[in-house]
Amino acid sequence: MARSKRRKTRTHVRGDTSAPTAANIPKSFVVKHGEMGTSLTQLVRDVRKVMEPNTATRLKERSNNRLKDYIVMAPALKVSHLIAFSLTDLAPSLRIARLPQGPTFSFRVERYSLVKDVLHASRRPRSMNLEYLSAPLLVLASFPTGPETPAHLSLVLKCFQSLFPPLAPKSINLSSARRVVLISWNAETKTIAWRHYLISVRTQGVTNRVRRIVEGISKAPSGNVVNLSKEKDLADYVLKQHEEGYETGSTSAASDADPEESAVRLAANYPGRNNKKGDKRAVRLSEVGPRMELRLVKITEGPPGKEGSVLYHEFIHKDQKQTAELKEAAAAREKLRKERREEQERNIARKQKKPKRTKTGDGEGAEENEDGEEGENDDIEDDNLEAGDYDGWDEDAEMSDGLADAEDEASEIEESEDERPRKRWKTSSDKPKGSIRLRG
Repeated sequence: MARSKRRKTRTHVRGDTSAPTAANIPKSFVVKHGEMGTSLTQLVRDVRKVMEPNTATRLKERSNNRLKDYIVMAPALKVSHLIAFSLTDLAPSLRIARLPQGPTFSFRVERYSLVKDVLHASRRPRSMNLEYLSAPLLVLASFPTGPETPAHLSLVLKCFQSLFPPLAPKSINLSSARRVVLISWNAETKTIAWRHYLISVRTQGVTNRVRRIVEGISKAPSGNVVNLSKEKDLADYVLKQHEEGYETGSTSAASDADPEESAVRLAANYPGRNNKKGDKRAVRLSEVGPRMELRLVKITEGPPGKEGSVLYHEFIHKDQKQTAELKEAAAAREKLRKERREEQERNIARKQKKPKRTKTGDGEGAEENEDGEEGENDDIEDDNLEAGDYDGWDEDAEMSDGLADAEDEASEIEESEDERPRKRWKTSSDKPKGSIRLRG
C-alpha cells in the first residue's frame, strides 16, 4: 500500500484570495484642517474611533500642519485615505481623498451628532470596551444600481467601499463582527446618512424575567444576582401577572420588539455569556454614534493641492465646450510640471558630472588637485603672466645687505618713539609726587 504524501498543516498557508491581507487593508488619516470649535474637534475624535483599528487614533495635529504634510508622509506609512474636516462660512465640510492619485470627494456636513449626544438620548446606552479592536462591517443602503445610475453616485459608492476592509464571508471570524457602519442614500433630499452601530445578541424565545435569571442580569447595582426577596416563590416572579395577563415568550418579544432584531443561529461561538455555536439568538443593533448627514458638493481628480479637472459639481454646471477648455488647461499644467521636473533632473545630472574643484594648500596639494589639474595658485600666476604684470628677474638690480636693512628698521622705530606725544597733566595735583628708584 502506497503511503500518502505528507502535507504541512501548521505552517502551510492555503491560498485564499478573498481574505483581506495587510497589503489590501485600507488605512486612513482623520485630521482637522484650520481652526474649528470644540464640537468639530470632538467629531474628528469620534470618526477616528469609528475607523479603528486601521487609523492613527492618537494623531496630534499642530497649528502649522498642512494637508500637504500628511500627503507626503502617507506613502511611507502605507496610508491609503485622507479624511479632513474643516470649517467654512456656510457649514462644516468633509473631504475624503484617495492617496496618492485621487480622486477627492468634498461633502458638506448638514447635521451631525456626537457619540455623547447619541448615548445620552438612548434608553439603554451600551458600554464600549473591546468592540474597537476589529474593523466595522460596511452596509450600503438605498443606493441606485443599474445602467441608469448617475456616474457620481457610482464613484461615491466606490469611495465608501474603499474606506473599510473588504468582507470575506468564507474566512471572516464571527467574533470580529462587533460593529456596523451604515451608509444610506436619501433620494428625496439627495443626502447621505452616516450611522454607527454595535452588534449585540440575546436569547430568543424566552421572557425577560427568565432571561435575567439565565444570563444573571440584575438592575440592582450591588451584584449580578436577581433580587427575589419580594417574591414568595420563583413561579411568582417568572409568571408574574400584568394588565394583559401572564407574560409569555411571545408577549415579551412583542413588547420588546425592535425592527432591527431578527433570530439567527450562530455559526460559531460569539462573545458574551452562553453564546455557543448553533444556539438561536436574536441580533440587535444599538446606535452609538457619531451621526452625520452629508451632501456631496464636488468630485475632483487628484489629491488636495494637486486637483485636476472637476468630475462633478452640485451647484455649478458647465457645457461640453467649457469642460473641454478646463481639461486642456489641466493638461497644460501637467505638461508644464513634467517639463520643469525633467529640466531639474537634467540640471542635477549635469552638476554631478561636472568635476569638483578642491581647495589646495601648501605641500603636494598645491601642485595638483584630485582631477589632475593644477592648483589655484598656478592659475593666478598664469593670469598674471598673460596680463604682462610680471617683469621677470633683473640681474642688474642692486642687492641690499640684510644687516643694513636691520639698522634702517631700528632707526625708524626710534624716530617713531620720539614723535609719540607725552601725557600732560591738567593740574599740579594730578601729577604724581616723588620719584621711583629702581635698585639693582
